[in-house]
Amino acid sequence: MAIRFLLLAGLLAIAALVSLNLGSFAISPSDLMATILGQGTPKQELALYAIRLPRLVMAMLVGAGLALSGAILQGVSRNGLADPGILGLNSGAGLTIVALLYLHQQAILDVPGIVWPAVAFVGAMIGAISIYLLAQRRGQVDPARMLLAGIAINAGFSAAMLVLSMRLDRRVYDAAAVWLAGSLSGSKWADVMAILPWFILLVPMLIALVRSLDILGVGDEAATGVGVRVEASRLALLAIAVAFAGAAVALAGAIGFVGLLGPHIARLMVGPRHHALLPAAALVGATLVVIADLIGRTLLAPIEIPVGVVVAVIGAPYFLYLLVRSNQRALSA
Repeated sequence: MAIRFLLLAGLLAIAALVSLNLGSFAISPSDLMATILGQGTPKQELALYAIRLPRLVMAMLVGAGLALSGAILQGVSRNGLADPGILGLNSGAGLTIVALLYLHQQAILDVPGIVWPAVAFVGAMIGAISIYLLAQRRGQVDPARMLLAGIAINAGFSAAMLVLSMRLDRRVYDAAAVWLAGSLSGSKWADVMAILPWFILLVPMLIALVRSLDILGVGDEAATGVGVRVEASRLALLAIAVAFAGAAVALAGAIGFVGLLGPHIARLMVGPRHHALLPAAALVGATLVVIADLIGRTLLAPIEIPVGVVVAVIGAPYFLYLLVRSNQRALSA
């Protein structure tokens, strides 16, 4: 198990180093080390500390947050296809931000960065509550209904976002369009400081609920039998998943499929127990977003492809594969 975690951490470290090396102008590994030691040129220091390093840290935090959100949702719903993007959390978070920009178009300048995750949390929570209510069947959450409700909510919120964004001022619309596609362009240390408190708050809460998350995966009756307050635990875990997704979307836009891919890859490596799955999923999610961002800003340089587009190119076929496989299992059962 330890070797697998070292492998995941090593892959993330390699991706991070390559990300710091490559950009509009390359910084060789030796120059990178010299810059870290304070012996680089002013241009190298500016590129590293003001542009690439905050963007790298943001990519890691956003990827980890989305993957943790997806892992929680998959555990709570007992549905391997659950993902904050597919279930409408990302679009709910995005809708409240676009609505704020529509009501106050100077908000993009006036509202402090640390406020945006809270705004996104409200929208994501509205989406989560709607899905939770629609997924109820005989007093319990039905995993299949949850997925269908999430897809419907996601479609509705996405349509509302499109309508509102088209009524924005052109300058605000251009910025919103890039953000909606899922972009880390222009990430600053202020953005890192806006998302970091959410991790400091949420990670200890998640650690305290890991055992409940494992037991919920067995079934509601079994969880009740060992003393777990099923609905209270499910709602608490759902709120944590919503908060992780909302914070990520607020600062990086609607990056889909990380919450799907991260937990699935981690599950293949460390198994289904959440005490190992959650940190592994966070490492995988961080690595995916770092690599996707690296591809997006170097593949067609100087044109930058939004990281959300790159992840979607990878994630959409994998989602279809999982969907087909789950249908085949259902037919053979």
